[in-house]
Amino acid sequence: MNRFWQILFLGFLFLNNPKILAATEPVTPVSREQIQLSFAPVVKKVSPAVVNIYAVRVVNAQPVSPFFDDPLFKHFFGNALPFGSPHARIQKSLGSGVLVRADGVVITNYHVIKQAAEIKVVLADGREFSADIVVRDTRTDLAALKLKTMERNLPFLELRDADELQVGDIVLAVGNPFGFGQTVTMGIVSGLSRSEVGIKDFRSLIQTDAAVNPGNSGGPLVTLDGRIVGINTAIFSNTGASIGISFAIPSNLVAPVLVSVDHGGKIIRPWAGISLQSLTTEIGSQRRLSSLKGVLVTKVYKNTPAERAGLIVGDIILRIDGHEITNEASYRFRMATAKPSQTSSFVVWRNQHEQTLHITLETPPDVPNNKPVEISGRNPLSGSVVVTLSPAVASDLGIAYEETGGVVVLQLKPDSMATFSGLLPGDVILKVNDQEIATVDQLIRNLIRTRKGWEITFKRGSKVLVQTW
Repeated sequence: MNRFWQILFLGFLFLNNPKILAATEPVTPVSREQIQLSFAPVVKKVSPAVVNIYAVRVVNAQPVSPFFDDPLFKHFFGNALPFGSPHARIQKSLGSGVLVRADGVVITNYHVIKQAAEIKVVLADGREFSADIVVRDTRTDLAALKLKTMERNLPFLELRDADELQVGDIVLAVGNPFGFGQTVTMGIVSGLSRSEVGIKDFRSLIQTDAAVNPGNSGGPLVTLDGRIVGINTAIFSNTGASIGISFAIPSNLVAPVLVSVDHGGKIIRPWAGISLQSLTTEIGSQRRLSSLKGVLVTKVYKNTPAERAGLIVGDIILRIDGHEITNEASYRFRMATAKPSQTSSFVVWRNQHEQTLHITLETPPDVPNNKPVEISGRNPLSGSVVVTLSPAVASDLGIAYEETGGVVVLQLKPDSMATFSGLLPGDVILKVNDQEIATVDQLIRNLIRTRKGWEITFKRGSKVLVQTW
């Protein structure tokens, strides 16, 4: 029997079988249970653990004229004009959060509680507690708060692995938009691993179409089993209101923050000991790659996990622990979610073949007693806060590590000489008057020695710049 007659015969059987027809025909609902579709059971489980956060901060109001607050103006006139000096005022911000431990640990966005002088957390049942900030993670825009309470049986939600999410999954966003009170919105996962958004450092965000508005920041994004899969952090909008494009920080990045609560608030992310760059069309053509997914290893530092495992310059990392690496952002995300001492499998493209290397990640090393120092004296960097560059510092700040060392600018004090230096936080000072600088002590000595002016060589991103005075 040829194929045509087989199909015709099967079709005849299908149309003449009442059981098959009954199974395929639409059925009219005959009971309330068949009609009702509700997320109420999930909301009932989730709501008690979602909190409102009220942060109070003291800010300086702008003076009558911006010229009166200019450092050069103050140099000549000081503060003789009282109306030119800023005055303190109270600013309040509103956000959301979620309890993740029964002893009162709350996860929220860092921007919700940034520079807060006082924090109040209100539970769904109306109870109000003061809270302390125990973890600040500016690179992920996450923070952990600890409620000032002796209770140990508060409602909380568990984390779910965000890698289990698929585009099209239903999710719920819970928070306190515009201060209206606890609100629940539903949507689907519209996209995963969004790295083009430009929000914070580890850009691998979950995109949803759930309605998220101001005040929702820090609230949980949950799946239908009532577990946290993300923390709502931002929206894309031309008006400030929801247009169906919102972003959440994956729960995988929340886990390290939660672990650090009991370790002094310091988040330790592992280090492999390599520098990378995203692939270009030229590199892909040279290596005969079928797609431009992966990252190119441009440097392997000595005595590091990568060197010991056999990773070499020119390798292209394709996957880590089974997860596809598409660019530098996705690599950083995988490192941010891994644990120190964890052995990870790196699939690399080398000599037109895939190879698997097993790299045991480590805590990035630091310089002994490496602490921020404020530069003083008569020099162009006076008023800057700096620290010696090390793998640990580079990892914390999200900047490239230099084996030759250097000094990182952390902060420029207002109204100081450093604000006119042309340097910015994140710049790495490499030389002063052609003298290589590896530590803060060397920087201070070389700033004092000269009487003929200063020439400072520094690195900003991938560019090496020179500034003279």
